[in-house]
Amino acid sequence: MPDANIRISEEARDRLAAVAAAEGMSLRAYLSRLAESLLTPAERAERAQRARELLKAWNGYDPTPSEEEELDRELNRRIAKAMGR
Repeated sequence: MPDANIRISEEARDRLAAVAAAEGMSLRAYLSRLAESLLTPAERAERAQRARELLKAWNGYDPTPSEEEELDRELNRRIAKAMGR
């Protein structure tokens, strides 16, 4: 597989290199492992849809979009409270 050049700041490169070294890896190997571990937006959406389908099949839970928004607001409120904001 051919290599690719990615332009980032020196600070970002040095930080990533330090993290890679602490893991006993080269920067190249670390970035490859990182890329393999991340999901694309489409993959995340697909997993979320599948999780909703499984939850509905398991216990019938099927919130409406407005219920999901309200639950998201409540979760965000609780997270902010826990973080002292």
